[in-house]
Amino acid sequence: MRELASMMLVTRNLPPLRGGMERLNQHIAIELAARFDVCVVGPEGCRSELPVELEVREVRVRPLWRFLLQAWMHAMRFASMSRPQLVLAGSGLTAPIAVFAAWLAGGRSVVYAHGLDLVTRHPLYRALWLPFLRRCDLCIVNSFNTGRLAEQVGVRRERITIIHPGVELPDPDDGGNGADFRRRYELNGRKLLLSVGRLTARKGLLEFVRNALPKIVAACPDAMLVVIGDEAPDALHRAGAGGASGIHECAHALGLDRHVLMLGARSDEELAAAYAAADVCVFPLRDLPGDVEGFGMVAVESAAHGLPAVAFNVGGVADAIADGRSGWLVPAGDYDGLTERILQVLETGRTSEVCAEARRFAETFEWQRFGIRLCETLQPYLARPQSSA
Repeated sequence: MRELASMMLVTRNLPPLRGGMERLNQHIAIELAARFDVCVVGPEGCRSELPVELEVREVRVRPLWRFLLQAWMHAMRFASMSRPQLVLAGSGLTAPIAVFAAWLAGGRSVVYAHGLDLVTRHPLYRALWLPFLRRCDLCIVNSFNTGRLAEQVGVRRERITIIHPGVELPDPDDGGNGADFRRRYELNGRKLLLSVGRLTARKGLLEFVRNALPKIVAACPDAMLVVIGDEAPDALHRAGAGGASGIHECAHALGLDRHVLMLGARSDEELAAAYAAADVCVFPLRDLPGDVEGFGMVAVESAAHGLPAVAFNVGGVADAIADGRSGWLVPAGDYDGLTERILQVLETGRTSEVCAEARRFAETFEWQRFGIRLCETLQPYLARPQSSA
């Protein structure tokens, strides 16, 4: 039964834009719509990606200043007319809008903060955005590490709550289309190392090809690194520009052309097939100043498909991998240790026990559980009047 509470979600991160934050905000809207009256102020095209019962105000995402201005205008108009009890910012970018809209409506403001919301070094962002993030009545974060970062920028500890992003669990009886994936790309008989995600510097693929792949290929000549992800054209952080060309050039210089396959962005169906086809998911994250892996959703998605991951223990990835169960964590920058662990996984193979253990871990992140946790967390903030800053 739908409750009478009214909410507004303001975010730039929604499909049709691609990425983990976009999927997260989509599911936030879906889960809230099942229990509350919700208005979404989001990017152009998001209407078709959301439940029909939602009220949606679409805004063009480019240029950024225009998105922020128009999202502000839509949010203020809805706040003054409908007086939502709670305004949720889908990231730190829209936290100022959430604070002002909540103030206008006499409600509460909440932000779901990600790692980059807290470590971005741009002086204008730190001067103008972070104060509003600190003023929100509640700061939801995606990992223990992100919670620590929130405290470091001045968010009160009592206002911080950890809610890990969720995952869609595939049908355990569906073996996927891994065999078709291998045939399509002529990968039969190869050991597949799968990397999924935007080609940003933080993901560490260039360094992985340079420092680990040659040793892996020397020990396992049929190894193939399959990369699914694009240059992040819609991301605010432009560190991904040129990532694909750099990886190609490095592989060519090392004589590894036939051991790297870059597929770019792919549909959810083909990504599921890649998870089914692969032997191990690699997550060679880098620990970069001003950039951080807030959670590591790819590792949970991999586990949901029964595919173990091997990752550098950077940022919030420790929340996304159960070391020794759904995958293995290696000290940051230890490429010898990363190589050794990957070779061990390739030798062991994806046994039924390995797959089952990974899936059991992923079940704790299922989207329905995420929705229950989110609604329970927000419920106390639906009462008026607004709390003091």
